[in-house]
Amino acid sequence: MSPTMEEGTLAKWLVKAGDQVKSGDILAEIETDKATMEFEAVDEGTIASIAVAEGTDGVKVGTVIATLTPEDETVADGTGATRSETPQPADPVFRGRPDPTDPNDKGNEGQPVARDAAQAEDHGLPPQPAASPAAPPPAPDGERVKASPLARRLAAEKGLGLSALTGSGPNGRIVKADVEAALPGEGRGPVAMPSAVAVPPSQQPDTGPRLSPRNEEAAPVASTPAPKPAAIPDIPHEATKLSNIRKTIARRLTESKQTVPHIYLTVDVRLDALLALRTELNASLQARGVKLSVNDLLVKALALALMAEPKCNVMFTPDQLITFGRADISVAVSTSTGLITPVVTEADTKSVSRIAVEIKELAGLARDGKLRPEQYQGGTASISNMGMFGIKQFEAVINPPQGMILAIGAGEKRPWVMDDDSLGVATIMSATGSFDHRAIDGADGAALMRAFKGLVEKPLGLLA
Repeated sequence: MSPTMEEGTLAKWLVKAGDQVKSGDILAEIETDKATMEFEAVDEGTIASIAVAEGTDGVKVGTVIATLTPEDETVADGTGATRSETPQPADPVFRGRPDPTDPNDKGNEGQPVARDAAQAEDHGLPPQPAASPAAPPPAPDGERVKASPLARRLAAEKGLGLSALTGSGPNGRIVKADVEAALPGEGRGPVAMPSAVAVPPSQQPDTGPRLSPRNEEAAPVASTPAPKPAAIPDIPHEATKLSNIRKTIARRLTESKQTVPHIYLTVDVRLDALLALRTELNASLQARGVKLSVNDLLVKALALALMAEPKCNVMFTPDQLITFGRADISVAVSTSTGLITPVVTEADTKSVSRIAVEIKELAGLARDGKLRPEQYQGGTASISNMGMFGIKQFEAVINPPQGMILAIGAGEKRPWVMDDDSLGVATIMSATGSFDHRAIDGADGAALMRAFKGLVEKPLGLLA
């Protein structure tokens, strides 16, 4: 649910075992590393079981959290497992005499053995060791092919006959991956499915040395001891559990400072002309219910500066330098759970009034934890404004994989040398750009800061 997500918190279940659901129904709310997301059903059926209780932290990506049972094929047995509606008779399979080398093997000569655990339970028989399932044969004419509704829709759209496909789902059920694999040029290859039940290592059979994909014995991996938690002083205190968002912020900012060589460039910018333009624009936008903030105009100025200096509108990768053709600005928003950066896309071509409306909407969603992934993913550069707190100047940490972030300080009255060389008082703001020095040279960063300063001090260019 997020490109950086490794685990999440199952915040709330909106269904329970036995509920019938259809594609698009909201099943649960999941707290990711960015926001609380709604988890939708992609198929229809009955909730057979819920494997992860609400409120559970640290649920790894890929973990089975619930079982959805197609009603026409299987029903819940009340324990969370699913079984076929029509019991299939256990074939009489004989294992033979006891193993004389194993004192615990009493043998079952002459006793029928069930093929699987469900048959064993139905008939009171010892289960047969699991064998590799054979691919089910095509269904005879007139017999219903087992397939998920999504697979049926996809096959119908592509003009494929389901009877000719081999299903890889439960009981040979045809799923989406089977249909995609049958489409020329569209197959995605095998899909690794997570195991529903993890077997502890102590209960796994000893199969000898584990081999690497090159059939070489893997070297033992030295376990790294977990760092000891810091000793808490004997002082009255309150301990607050870290949220997924706070853990992610800590991890990503640490990685940024450790792996990205930052270079910082600061300029002082005169705001008087921008403030006068803002007052005039707000008077004309009042009838439309739009009110511009200084930050809205600065977002526009940064976007235009990035387009004027494209060497700063970049992303660094180990073997490539990506230069973007538009400016999507991530705007830092402080929330109760931490800092998040919703993105104003195409800020270089949007009007300042449109930018103002979008930032207000995105900030509200961010504070409510309702941002969708596409609303906070991406961005070519960031802006962080702490002027409202009276902060004069600061250096922001780059948000990888972006190449720069602009830190905005408070506008304040300062002595200033005017254009006619007279000494006066002006409203001055300090702005500091943090640049990834692997991707952006100091001279290019300086050119961006000069372009930004010019647009703010002569702000009619923001409307052109």
